[in-house]
Amino acid sequence: MISWHLNNIHASIVSPFHSVNKMSQTEIKICGLSTIESVSAVISGGADYMGLIFFEKSPRNVSVLQANKLSNFAGSALKKVAVTVNATDEFLDQIVEAMQPDFIQLHGSETIERCLEVKKRYGIKVVKAFAITDDVDLQKSNVYVDGVDKFLFDAKAPKASQLPGGNGISFDWKLLSKFVSAKPYMLSGGIDELNVINALKISGAKAIDLSSGVEASPGVKDIEKIKNLIKVIREYDTEHIKDTKKF
Repeated sequence: MISWHLNNIHASIVSPFHSVNKMSQTEIKICGLSTIESVSAVISGGADYMGLIFFEKSPRNVSVLQANKLSNFAGSALKKVAVTVNATDEFLDQIVEAMQPDFIQLHGSETIERCLEVKKRYGIKVVKAFAITDDVDLQKSNVYVDGVDKFLFDAKAPKASQLPGGNGISFDWKLLSKFVSAKPYMLSGGIDELNVINALKISGAKAIDLSSGVEASPGVKDIEKIKNLIKVIREYDTEHIKDTKKF
């Protein structure tokens, strides 16, 4: 078993945006991290969450040993999300032991009963992902209200894709502008530094999840894209606060 008590290696980097009122900031999750360098960029940029993917078919898949190393490097600087797809209890046991996640993200076909089992077994908050193409898909999240802590709304994967997420495609963000979510949610799918502000404005989302939008190639994070993306969002947050104060 991997020890829960390995020494944390904290990245002592301060973001220039940490002074912005946290309550007014867009929550940012950078997912599919696999290197110390990318985790460091996420911390220094001032993001909120790091996502580690445990799904062998994904180019972003990490082992439990990698997860332990990355998690210990991040320390308490980021909230840690373990992204899984229809994972067994045995596999989840290994993941939880390795990285002590703040959230377990269920990105497969998990039922409400399975979500409740995971919450009870680990006492860890659960994020449930939903594949969206229309309002009917959004409404399906209502069934999960009592079993999860956050929703994640992602685009439905193309038929040819073996990945439930990280496909670099988006759904109609206008759907969310009319939808009253029963839980806090993250918006995901096809978002990058060029369209993220439109995504926030159109959807009304308060939290963003990105993976392929900050990559040089599938599974390879681009450090400059990570920094630029976070910078764009934080500058938007700052301007939004200024505009709000005018009124």
